[in-house]
Amino acid sequence: MIFFLFNLLLATAWVTVTGSASLHNLVLGVLLGALALVIIRESFGGKGRIPRVLPVLSLAALFLKELSLSAWKVTVTVLSPDMKLKPGIFAYPLTVTSDLEITLLANLITLTPGTLSVDVSTDRRTLYVHALDCSDPEATRRDIANGFERKIMEAFR
Repeated sequence: MIFFLFNLLLATAWVTVTGSASLHNLVLGVLLGALALVIIRESFGGKGRIPRVLPVLSLAALFLKELSLSAWKVTVTVLSPDMKLKPGIFAYPLTVTSDLEITLLANLITLTPGTLSVDVSTDRRTLYVHALDCSDPEATRRDIANGFERKIMEAFR
């Protein structure tokens, strides 16, 4: 949390110094701030974050890919004259265990068009997901397990 806040402070300083508050300049400030913090932390004998950066970037790239594909599929489905949908809720058995991992998985699923995380069981072993097209829930379970859940475990374990 301190890493995030300090990085935000560095990004704000970058925007202030350059005098440009554009989105690409803010992103550049965040990246430069993160790099500076990684360098500083390692020089003081702290545990570096470089090994974790690549899996997190891989997760972000997967999310952007899934976001684009799902948005396209939902658009085609909605604009087709004969929407053959089978909406439904299915139970997804969780492999992730921590609150962070479960919350991140649920949010990534919800942010992907056509799916919505509905609830987590009280024993935290099952995530209930609503899908716009639930005609093949096994395929959707496999996609989540081999996609978001696997990348989350790679990034945060």
